[in-house]
Amino acid sequence: MTRWDTVAIVGVGLLGGSIGLALQQRRLAREVVGIGRRAASLRRARRCGTVTRTTLDLARGVRAAQLVVVCTPVSDVVDRVCALAPHCPPGALITDVGSTKEWIVRQLAQRLSGGPAFVGSHPLAGSEKTGPEQARADLLQDRVTVVTPGPTSRAEEVEAIEQFWSALGARVLRMTPAAHDRVLAATSHATHVIAAALAAVTPPAALPLVASGWQDTTRVAAGDPALWLPILMTNRREVLKSLRDFEKVLAAYRDALRREDAARLVQLLEAGKQIRDAVGS
Repeated sequence: MTRWDTVAIVGVGLLGGSIGLALQQRRLAREVVGIGRRAASLRRARRCGTVTRTTLDLARGVRAAQLVVVCTPVSDVVDRVCALAPHCPPGALITDVGSTKEWIVRQLAQRLSGGPAFVGSHPLAGSEKTGPEQARADLLQDRVTVVTPGPTSRAEEVEAIEQFWSALGARVLRMTPAAHDRVLAATSHATHVIAAALAAVTPPAALPLVASGWQDTTRVAAGDPALWLPILMTNRREVLKSLRDFEKVLAAYRDALRREDAARLVQLLEAGKQIRDAVGS
């Protein structure tokens, strides 16, 4: 199992904090450096034990790191990687946890020249909750993490990033950035839009009557809009395709109800049930 002397985590919230806790619990790193922009956030991370030390200085934080994990909102990943890369030691690797990949990988392929290598990642283990207080050492256990090499990624760099996630307990899949974004638009990004829309059209007077069905279906709508805006914008094309597919199925339901076509309604409901049953509990 690969062990790292120093791992730097840029952004020590839920995901960054969980990575830091897992690194320490599994004894995979001697030092875990938390890097942030606000002293108050870093104090919270230290209190939660997610990192071994913290700094507001990006250059100082990555100076000794063999691995840097950027856990910022999607909109900040490219600029943060470009800012920290010149300060990393030779041979360092950089990855991220962004929910969209094609835009990030393409931008960094254009803007990074020489220095440490960047290999994109996306752990499918988030939550609508945020902050280091929500971090868990087992957050990635048995959860899928997608690794998305770019056109210039070297095999040994990709394998090192895959080994890192595997060491944290994740099940690793390798995909192209474009394939990742196409699939995640259907399974996560459009899903968030639909959940938020369902919550938004619920009359306030009806809220005392909501039960587990409504709560389960709209849970992700509680996510921070500031985090979701760049995800939707950077994967706009694929999200639009998924929403068009959803609109077609929704129109079929509407048509069946208008025509009182019970057989068609059962067919539509059964199609959804089969897909959901295939996933399990």
